[in-house]
Amino acid sequence: MKKLKKIAAITMARDDEFFLSRWIAYYGKQFGTDNLYILLDGKDQNIPGNAGKSHITKLSHETQSRAAGDKYRINKLSNLANELLKKYDIVIGCDVDEFLIVDSKTHQNLHQYLSNKKINTTLSGLGLDIGQHLYKEAILDKSAPFLEQREYALLSTRYTKPVVINKPVSWGSGFHSIRHHNFHIDKNLYLLHFGAIDMNMLEEKAKKRGSDWLKHLQRRGNGTINLVTHKKARSEKTFKFARFLQTYCRPIYALRKPAMMGLKIVVKIPTRFKKSGI
Repeated sequence: MKKLKKIAAITMARDDEFFLSRWIAYYGKQFGTDNLYILLDGKDQNIPGNAGKSHITKLSHETQSRAAGDKYRINKLSNLANELLKKYDIVIGCDVDEFLIVDSKTHQNLHQYLSNKKINTTLSGLGLDIGQHLYKEAILDKSAPFLEQREYALLSTRYTKPVVINKPVSWGSGFHSIRHHNFHIDKNLYLLHFGAIDMNMLEEKAKKRGSDWLKHLQRRGNGTINLVTHKKARSEKTFKFARFLQTYCRPIYALRKPAMMGLKIVVKIPTRFKKSGI
């Protein structure tokens, strides 16, 4: 076993204390809260009680269009990551509802696995977009682990993100790509996204945005939730096929992003993933 590398995790959040506290709990356990760097979008933002020694910076909130806001946030995070790489070997950058896990079959935790992995600038986990199965799964118990309550996910190119870097880069909006660099999907890493973990939570968010947003959600539903509810789930044997497709298939309009040829594949999350504690 090689000596553990210095690894930092970074994110940026606004009005998302619930997921941020989970993000801190997970990555703090992996690397120590003193190696977490969090940008809060707004001086009015609350700091979660479990922040520990996390490095938290409150920024003045600026009202912007969605595109401008995405660009602003990712530029801030890219600059932060590049500065941190002066003293860290690896930086992980992701949203507060995203959790990078290593398959327990490796018998290593995330810190150990990344320390022993040769990284060519970037590294990605296979993207799993977890959704609530409306017929089989109850309203989320916010005090309990996510994976004890949710069993289905959509294989999603949107979340096969190059979140692990070991050299200065410029991420594209939402960490979805890296300018001038390819991505490399690791066979033992998975990026779990929990934005669609609970329909009630989505409805509460929509209410805050206005009645039109709520009506749209109630009329159309959520894409991930609709799919995991109505499509038959496949086994983890599909993971290998998905990695192959996402490695060699690219949309013409975005050659540095993975593609799935339009396939919408729902999978049953392996039971052993619960060992991640998420």
